[in-house]
Amino acid sequence: MKDNNTSVPSVKAGESTATRLVRGLNRHVLEIILLFLIVIVSLTSPYFLTAGNLLNILRNVSMTGIIAFGMTFVIIAGEIDLSVGSTVGLSGVIVALITRELSEKGMSVTNACIAGISVSLISCALLGLFNGLLRTKFKMPSFIITLGMLNLLYGLAAVLSDGFPITKLPEWYSWFGAGTLFDIIPVPALFLLAVFIITAVVIRYTRFGRSVYATGGNPESARLSGINVNFVKIIVMIVVQVCSAIAGILLSSQVMSGTFNFGRGWEMTAISAVIIGGASLSGGSGKIWGTFLGLIFLGVISNAMTLNGVDDYVQYIVQGALIIGAVLINSIQSKRRKG
Repeated sequence: MKDNNTSVPSVKAGESTATRLVRGLNRHVLEIILLFLIVIVSLTSPYFLTAGNLLNILRNVSMTGIIAFGMTFVIIAGEIDLSVGSTVGLSGVIVALITRELSEKGMSVTNACIAGISVSLISCALLGLFNGLLRTKFKMPSFIITLGMLNLLYGLAAVLSDGFPITKLPEWYSWFGAGTLFDIIPVPALFLLAVFIITAVVIRYTRFGRSVYATGGNPESARLSGINVNFVKIIVMIVVQVCSAIAGILLSSQVMSGTFNFGRGWEMTAISAVIIGGASLSGGSGKIWGTFLGLIFLGVISNAMTLNGVDDYVQYIVQGALIIGAVLINSIQSKRRKG
């Protein structure tokens, strides 16, 4: 007897092998494009496939990648957060400011820095809670809320730091952002891997993860199914802010200072990775693995242009074109599935 709960790939009657092959390739378009891109870049630059360069790509995408994984939750739930770039700067400023103030009052610089990291994470979690409450209690669009918070947090970080970098941090702090494991693997990449695993497990294998998809797909149906839609939206807003705080801590550790304008524009990179990875801005679809591929795709593109001496401003043009192209492809595929 067959188990009715066993999932069997659906194959339409009379479907040819070629058709099934095309359907299979459509499910792995990004992987194919990324592989093709890697081959092309490796042919244009002899330095691309070196171990040092590949690890450099991983290091460069680590911090924005951590934010992107949190952003995946937000976008799947049908929301958006444009304030994460400013949160990065504020997070680093909080760590550096508290470290300086407490150490000047007699606390050891190590304990002061640990306190700063703790306050930074808690503060950013509360910011996410605030955003979520505005969204759920007052029905304000998350786009408007976080657009306002983008400027508010940027200004707050500038005021707290008096517009200057705060540099009084212990030497061991630099390990988080600039250190390596076994003198090979960048520590930020380890944080990226850890956040990737945690978020992938949560979104795919937990009840909360299923609730996120249901909330983004059809909030009213999710509510009627017993899901606390408001709670889900609040939690995802907290998640992305905490991820941004972690990225801010790593960035401030890398340069050993808290600077208010760190992270500016990172929200677009994070959103780009999520959208290129196949998530829909209308909510209800997306994968952490897809976001990871989108992140690597952007990292390879940026690295390739740098190796070939392409102007920084041109890279903005390419990134914008990629976002438009990814949304267009996503829209076409959605129409085909509905058709």
